[in-house]
This record gives sequence, structure tokens and C-alpha cells, in this order.
Amino acid sequence: MKNIAVFGLGYVGLSNAILLAQKNNVIGFDISESKVKQLQKNISPIEDSLIQKYLSEERLRFTAKTNDADFIKESDFVIIATPTNFDEDKNFFDTSSVESVIDQVLKINTNVTIIIKSTIPIGFTEKINKKYNTKNFLFSPEFLREGRALEDNLYPSRIIVGYDKNNAQLESKAIEFAHLLQDGAIKKDSPILLMGYTEAEAVKLFANTYLAMRVAYINELDNFAIKNKLDAKDIIDGICTDPRIGNYYNNPSFGYGGYCFPKDTKQLYANYEHIPNALIHATVESNKLRKQFISKEILLRTQPGDKIGIYRLVMKSGSDNCRSSAIFDIIKEISKHREVLIYEPTIKKFEEKNCKLLIDLTEFKSTCDLIVANRIDKKIIDVYDKVYTRDIFNRD
Repeated sequence: MKNIAVFGLGYVGLSNAILLAQKNNVIGFDISESKVKQLQKNISPIEDSLIQKYLSEERLRFTAKTNDADFIKESDFVIIATPTNFDEDKNFFDTSSVESVIDQVLKINTNVTIIIKSTIPIGFTEKINKKYNTKNFLFSPEFLREGRALEDNLYPSRIIVGYDKNNAQLESKAIEFAHLLQDGAIKKDSPILLMGYTEAEAVKLFANTYLAMRVAYINELDNFAIKNKLDAKDIIDGICTDPRIGNYYNNPSFGYGGYCFPKDTKQLYANYEHIPNALIHATVESNKLRKQFISKEILLRTQPGDKIGIYRLVMKSGSDNCRSSAIFDIIKEISKHREVLIYEPTIKKFEEKNCKLLIDLTEFKSTCDLIVANRIDKKIIDVYDKVYTRDIFNRD
């Protein structure tokens, strides 16, 4: 049984803390006192179908005291899962939260193995190894779906741990950590892939960019179908029955968004400076064009004076995540021409000119002339005749 400290209790950190606490002593740190207080009461601060069920693990505790020296001194592993937002001005991930945790930890325990699970630029782990003059860092990417983070940890598609391949001692730590993840999982036969930490960083960004590219491709197919008055569903069914293509990530949307795709595609493109590329840049641009296209389609379906309703800002069902949602750019465009009413129960205010937040769903449905929904759910089926969506398959 190991002692494991987890910094950052969002989707990644909290799901990993719960997974590992089944067989290890785990303490989760977060700077948000309100989030920690919820967790201490066994209340999940995020939407996830399984997290609430597992929160009562007896070997798991939470604190906002991020400099808890006693536990960090005794820790075998420290996991960092703090946010790394993409800085548009610097054209790079903001890794300050990760480096802040590293500073805190190494002041207390210089021998602990530190696993970075935050998404980081390619080459970051090698850079911090040199900066801190240590060989204690691993990078282990996550491939989690919003709203199903714990499920994806319990049933992982693969377990990847990156390390310095010239360091035999660190290789043994990488193997040990991979087996800790495997031991906590319900699915025991997931492949374990050990590789250099820079290769592991690349896996994360290339995997997410490929999925974003697939979303963008299906959306461009949908653009074509709309403009030519074709049945997009028939076309998508026809191409996706080919097993080489597969029936996944093929439901049109207003554009990709969320925690990972927007920032990961931009970061990967930034890493391509002076390297020939076309697809990576095209994926980022395609997403912008899709949102512009959808905005125009919405306006074509309304008249001046009409009220356009936005049903939910979150990216998908079972999620509380509004971050980088494609709908924000669409709202900015259509609100220049129409009054916009927004129904989103997870937020308390929305500051955008010509926009109003409504908290009563009945009022929202009766007031709006057109309701825009990235994804359909049963709460708006009764007004489906005035709903605009590209949700063809009624799934995320």
C-alpha cells in the first residue's frame, strides 16, 4: 500500500484519486476550499455518473491545505492534475500551476516520484528535469470523457507512462505506477505502454487532435449536406459502416469544445513551428468556420425582432463543463443581430451584450421563437418544432 498525494481535483485528479484510493492511502489537494468542503461531505463537485458512488472510500481524504508537509514527506508518489489553459498571447500552455506544485513538493520531499497528468507542451517534462536538476518526473497522459472520467479510469483503453529511458531506476517507478493504476481498475487487461516522456506528451496531443479532426470532418460533411439539401444521416451511415472508419465521433455538432480539444489542437499546432503541416492547422481553422456557418444558419431561420434561445452552454449531456464550448462564439455572432435568451442552470450570470439568462425552463420555452441546442434532451422534446440542432443521432 502506497501513500499518494494528488494535486488538483477536477475530472482528472479526482477520478485518479478515487481509483488509487481503493488500494492505497490517498490525499487530494485543491486550492478551492468550497470544492474541498463538498468532497469532505462526500458530495461530488463535478458531474460524473460514478464519482458520487465511490467518494466514501475510507483511505481517501481531501484538504485545501496544499502545503501539508507531513503527508507529502511520507508520499511515495505525487500526482499533479492542475489546470493548464492555453495562453493565446504566448501561443503556449500556461504551466504555472504545475510548476507551483513542483516547487512546493520538492521543498518538502526531494525523493518523491512526481507524475504529471496535466496536459503539457511537448518537451515540458525534459525541461523541468533540467530546471530542477532531478530525475524524479514521469508523465502519464489521460484520455477521459467529460462526465465519465471515473468510468474511463476503471475501464482504461490503455495505460501510458513516460519516463527518462536512460534511467533504469525511473523505469522501475514507471512500471510500479502503471501497475497501481491497473490494480485500481476493473478492466485488468488494458495494455500498458511505457515510453519516453516526450513521446508520451506527444501521444496526448496527437490523440486529441485526431479526434478533433474527425469532429471537424463530420461537421464539414454536414455543411455540405445542409447547403445541398441532402440527408446528412444517410451519408454518415453510409461511410461509417466501413469498419476502417467506424461508427464513432460522427454526430454533427456546432463545433468541438470542452477541456481538451481546443487547447490541445492549438498547442500541437504551436509545436509545429518550422515543421511542415497542413492538417493540424486546418483542423483549428475548420472549427472556426463551422461556428461561423452555424451562426449564419441560425440567423437565416429567424427574423429581426425574434428571440433566439440557447438551450444549455455545456458541451454534452451529463457534463457541467462550459469551458470553450462552441456555443459561446455562436452567441457572440448572433447576439449582434438578435436578442438571445440563455437557459443554463449551472451558472448564475452571463455577461454578453443583448443576452439574458433565464432560470425558468417553462418561461424559456414559451418566450423563444427559435431554440438552439447542440444536443437534444427530453426536456425540450415538447417544443421540438422550434428547435434548431444538428444532433442527428441523439448522442454525444
